[in-house]
Amino acid sequence: MAEHHDFGQLGETKAVEYLIKQGYQILERNWRAGHRELDIICTKDQLLVVVEVKTRELPEERPEELLDFRKRRNIRVAAEAYIRLRQVKMEVRFDLILVIGRGMQIRHIPDAIQIFE
Repeated sequence: MAEHHDFGQLGETKAVEYLIKQGYQILERNWRAGHRELDIICTKDQLLVVVEVKTRELPEERPEELLDFRKRRNIRVAAEAYIRLRQVKMEVRFDLILVIGRGMQIRHIPDAIQIFE
């Protein structure tokens, strides 16, 4: 595997560990709907939380730019497929977790994607 892929996988693992420590229950990792993928699907406080994970060597000055229109649309479409398939009856929130540097510092941004942007 490429080094950047391994670094990204390690970042996702660190994000899962962080979420568990924060009281989230992990339901799925790398869930696929066709060519679309959801990094982490979890629950907390009667919410279904879909988490996009971005692992970077350096901090992003504008993390919102990591989720362009196409990426946000793909996440929403995949989440809708998951909700239909699993017959989820919870509210949904879309979060972004940045995993930064070799020290794997976590920055959690709840509600990074608004449903009605």
